[in-house]
Amino acid sequence: MALPAAFVEKYTKLLGAEAPAFFASYNEAAGAGFRVNPLRPAVALNLDLTDPISYSKWGYRGQVNGNAIDHVSGYVYSQEPSAQVVGAVADAKPNTKVLDLCAAPGGKSTHLASSMGNTGLLVANEIHPTRVKVLASNLERFGTTNTIVTNSDPDSLAAVLPEFFDLVLVDAPCSGEGMFRKDPDATQYWHEGYAQECAQRQREILDAALLMLRPGGKLVYSTCTFAPEEDEQIVSWLVSEHGMQIDPIVKTDDMRSGRPEWSDGNPDLAGTVRMWPHVQMGEGHFCARLIKPGTPDAPVTTKKGKKGKKQHQNNSITSAQKQLWADWQQANLQVTLPGFPVVYGDQLYMQPAGAPKFGKVRVLRPGLHLGTFKKNRFAPSHSLATALKPADFKCTVDVSAAEYQDVRHGLTISRPELTGKCHVLLTNHGMGFAIGHLVGGTIKNLYPKGLRV
Repeated sequence: MALPAAFVEKYTKLLGAEAPAFFASYNEAAGAGFRVNPLRPAVALNLDLTDPISYSKWGYRGQVNGNAIDHVSGYVYSQEPSAQVVGAVADAKPNTKVLDLCAAPGGKSTHLASSMGNTGLLVANEIHPTRVKVLASNLERFGTTNTIVTNSDPDSLAAVLPEFFDLVLVDAPCSGEGMFRKDPDATQYWHEGYAQECAQRQREILDAALLMLRPGGKLVYSTCTFAPEEDEQIVSWLVSEHGMQIDPIVKTDDMRSGRPEWSDGNPDLAGTVRMWPHVQMGEGHFCARLIKPGTPDAPVTTKKGKKGKKQHQNNSITSAQKQLWADWQQANLQVTLPGFPVVYGDQLYMQPAGAPKFGKVRVLRPGLHLGTFKKNRFAPSHSLATALKPADFKCTVDVSAAEYQDVRHGLTISRPELTGKCHVLLTNHGMGFAIGHLVGGTIKNLYPKGLRV
């Protein structure tokens, strides 16, 4: 691979004797990886689980087939090995409030949801309108039920959620030096001052992120670049300007320590982590964990809205809608779903407990999408197929490999032995992947058109 001359010169000086191995890694194949979804029931997966990733509880090295049932049903998430260090370092706890501020495409959010066990509240935010839709889709497939997806800039989010979160993750936009191997075109926009430009934007994002973190809470900061300007030097700035305390990360053999000499010499910087492509099979990453000064019981001050001005839209469910949902739930499910039903237009969502008021912040997904209210009936969402367990449905139909492909093409399947009229969960090898409508022995296809192949 042809690397920018200034890039080669920079890292030759920084890495010294390690530089040849570092540059040689750019001509090697990038290592692939995946995580198994612990939110799903235990089933036999058609995956090679012989090469676990030491620092990632559910992580393995290897390839995933994006059209296989394991992936389509959300039992596995494809994520390259070095990126998995971020969710592992974050180590989100159950029943806490967590923010993933720069969340797309969703690898780190799904990792957080795994650690939280689908409890508490996870807000996954993405500023870009196109990327936030990818984020929402990946969270849907993974089956998260504790997640709200927002589409906002950090400052607007901070204005309505001061000191709200126990943990904030910022996987910051960066110069992307760790992605050159995966995306060679990224070398075209790299230049000598690029890291400093990115560092300025990172400081702005972190200023907002810290406003949303409670005293005593933890900030996890990460990038996919090797640039000290965006890594150790940003952490030094967090310590000197914001009084943050570096929380040292316990390392495995795949990890290397941060380099104090590349910043202000603070020895605590060795408690951060660098993932190098010539050390472990994966791309590059940097990760730090820091603690905000103060005590968890410190009072939170919020700005009051103007008198008489509504702070958020009324999304209460009507009695008629509540009855339609209750009737559908009783007829088709074995469980009663927890949370608070809210309505946006004709769409019904189950909002996680403890959800805040977002004011004018755009909320793309207020919680688990349950379905759509139509004239005198309720139509279930595809989200239920991946968020719920097969045992949660009153009727499940396991389909063959050929029928699995038919469903994904948008075709109906036949089950003449089944009578009645109800919604069914379609499974393959015991893994739920779609909802169908059983009518007179025929299962009508409800698989979303945007997901059909």
